[in-house]
Amino acid sequence: MPDTTLAALGGSLPAPKLLHPLGLWVLMAVLAVANGVFRELALIPRAGEYGGHVLSTAMLVAAILLVSFAYFTTTAVAYTRLELLAVGVAWTVLTVGFEFLVGYLEGAPVAETLGQYDVLAGQVWILVPLALLTAPLLFGDVLSG
Repeated sequence: MPDTTLAALGGSLPAPKLLHPLGLWVLMAVLAVANGVFRELALIPRAGEYGGHVLSTAMLVAAILLVSFAYFTTTAVAYTRLELLAVGVAWTVLTVGFEFLVGYLEGAPVAETLGQYDVLAGQVWILVPLALLTAPLLFGDVLSG
């Protein structure tokens, strides 16, 4: 059986501890893109720009929590609290980085992308990175108490 640890590469974490959460992030990114398409095609025409934004954000947060719950409460991989925090930080950094990259590629000013995080202006998008950050700790700790 091949060595599934990263020890051969100088690391000490088993590959599933890194690869499974990365795969989950890819799944959540696909769900986020599908959510954005649904927002543009179905929610905004029915609920308006702001209503569509709020509903879409709530749906994406629910999807993130559902995917996280399904994985962390059924996986055989044991994570420490520090590893769960690292997963949440990685998911958040990947998501925010992806968001700024897409904005850059679309020619959107950085101020426009930053504006999505302006809670005082009624933006609720900040709930998405907060869900990504906290979901591993929330659900990864369910089994460990």
